[in-house]
Amino acid sequence: MAERRIIVVGGGAAGLMAAGRAAEAGINTLLLEKMDRPGRKLCITGKGRCNITNIADINEFIAHFGKTGAFLRQAFSQFFNTDLMDHLKTLGLELATERGGRVFPASGKASDVLSVLLQWLERCNVQINHSSPVEKLAINGGHITGAVSRGRAFPCDSVILATGGASYPGTGSTGDGYLLAVSAGHNIVPQRPALVPLETAGGVTGKMAGLNLHNTKVRMFVNGRKHKEAFGEVVFTEFGVTGPVILTLSGEAVDAIRAGHKITISIDLKPALDDKKLDARLLRDFTTRGKEQVNSLLRGLLPREMVPVCLELIGIPPERSVSSISAKERRRLRMWLKDFRLEVTGYRPFTEAIITAGGVNTREIDPRTMESRKTKGLFIVGELLDIHADTGGYNLQAAFSTGWLAGSSAAPKA
Repeated sequence: MAERRIIVVGGGAAGLMAAGRAAEAGINTLLLEKMDRPGRKLCITGKGRCNITNIADINEFIAHFGKTGAFLRQAFSQFFNTDLMDHLKTLGLELATERGGRVFPASGKASDVLSVLLQWLERCNVQINHSSPVEKLAINGGHITGAVSRGRAFPCDSVILATGGASYPGTGSTGDGYLLAVSAGHNIVPQRPALVPLETAGGVTGKMAGLNLHNTKVRMFVNGRKHKEAFGEVVFTEFGVTGPVILTLSGEAVDAIRAGHKITISIDLKPALDDKKLDARLLRDFTTRGKEQVNSLLRGLLPREMVPVCLELIGIPPERSVSSISAKERRRLRMWLKDFRLEVTGYRPFTEAIITAGGVNTREIDPRTMESRKTKGLFIVGELLDIHADTGGYNLQAAFSTGWLAGSSAAPKA
């Protein structure tokens, strides 16, 4: 009898985990990677530090994935954050937990995560073919029989598709896997950028480009109604806004924009002070510093780059003396500090998105195994699926968990 073989297509987080897990079971495992080396995207995650996972419990994890989160319960139940951390520690990687429960390699280097995974695959005898994009799946009688790369057929008993989404195409995630999934009978939920910077109107943010605001509260309004809010860091750019808070809100913002809705974001620059306390603070400053120019006073309330923007938007000349500011003008200032509004006009392209929303419809995948309900022997994992969460290590955990489950499920059947 010919030796059984599993082919893993794609060498990202999900693919590496799937390949290692299948090979541990003693199955001949071939990983076909389109780039000259695997793990390119893994090495740039978390700004090069790799936010591997989060210590949140399973219910909180699932909540971060929204309406498709329930699909992941089976995968998380079989291989979750503590399992992943234990596995990586066994492979020799030291970990550190930071604010918000985020888990990183202690070295702060994403490349160390890739290194231990590749060493694991080598010990498990996984064969890795670099520069080997897969252009076709071989299917016979509704069952996978092989994969074709650069015109060469590789027969197999199972294929694990782990090609990633369409974000950061320079790392190899160019959406190839969607076409392969379609060829196997799958339907694709339309892809769109997620965890992506937003574009805003008026050129206001360009005057503050590069400014990072910490400890801000951001509310998102859809057609004038408050929709969602988040707290943390905002970064201004030439085109609009980014930073963890904006990225968290961006998924729903993108969907609303695509639906033709009007999106506005409101930044509370003084979230620790309610209106009454902020007004008392302003009144005190205005009373004790009346001889100063208003732009001087505001430098005690705002980052330097924001002062001229603030004064322009509320219509107060910067050279005005504090004592000449009327109660009505002070009210305008207070309202602006609590409700700095920006109209969202669009979002950045896939080249700037951290992940892809949309993908293979999860109803067509068995959540207990990650096997296709359309084609036997085909498993689909990671970002190819219509699953996505906000920042915090959730998306990488989903990639590792679905990869582990697919590798475990494919091996006994091979």
